[in-house]
Amino acid sequence: MSAANIARLSDRGVVRVTGADSEKLLQGLVTNDVANLALGDARYAGLLSPQGKILFDFFVVRQGDGYLIDVARAKAGELVKRLSMYKLRADVSITDVSDSFHVYASWGPDSKTEVEGRGISYTDPRHPMIGLRLLCKADENILPAKRQAPSGDSRDAYDTLRVQLAIPEGGRDYDFGDTYPHEADFDLLHGVSFTKGCYVGQEIVARMQNKTLVRKRAVKVSGNDELQSNSDILLGEIPVGRIGTVDGTDAIAILRLDRVVEAEQKKQPLTAGGVAITPDEDAVDRYRASAAQRSAAAALPTSR
Repeated sequence: MSAANIARLSDRGVVRVTGADSEKLLQGLVTNDVANLALGDARYAGLLSPQGKILFDFFVVRQGDGYLIDVARAKAGELVKRLSMYKLRADVSITDVSDSFHVYASWGPDSKTEVEGRGISYTDPRHPMIGLRLLCKADENILPAKRQAPSGDSRDAYDTLRVQLAIPEGGRDYDFGDTYPHEADFDLLHGVSFTKGCYVGQEIVARMQNKTLVRKRAVKVSGNDELQSNSDILLGEIPVGRIGTVDGTDAIAILRLDRVVEAEQKKQPLTAGGVAITPDEDAVDRYRASAAQRSAAAALPTSR
């Protein structure tokens, strides 16, 4: 019996980018390095505003003479328009082909075998345990009952996995147009290259990587009771975060980690909807280490 789970991600769409200049166009726009991407390989990336905030998050998959972009379906048409703004006279065709594809996620020990030979599959580059993604023709049903995720609602089972791995999604766990890549953990989830050339918003991202203490992050939190999506996380009466995707008493939240440290020092609880909240300790420890590093660097004498 297969140990793989497969979930249909009906909220995902697909944009096709083809033409002789497709690599050049994407390479100059998105946060990750897509140059020389092998057929069937993928990059997790984003397209930012000039102010460095995430407008879209997606996977770029090399296919044929161009690319397929796995993006939130509600954002696919907007992504086509945004990319077309930068196209100018480049030899590129940009099309929303969401109606032609279904997007799936597959995870578990047998996930690679389960999706082999079905559509276009690629390893999700964000985390070793998040499995594979699969783009199939819309008229192909790959979800007979025995292959559905065990919860009965395949999307819920996938979201449970995301929560446990602390992998946020734009529009569900953070707001498009109001979140920097570091706040959405792009640097931790292989969503940004710090060695490629320029792209939209690159200067802000580089500054946050090299000079800024990132105080706000997407992290896993746990409550002492059921959590509710979109609840504010409070320190006393002060909002310091917001709950996103929920899995019972666990959730992904955008959270001010400096205020978490402050709460610990003052022995004050964090709450969301009256439920006591405990942030993931590894995420808090990473913040402490980064704060100590920035503090040490600031204490060094400057050369004249």
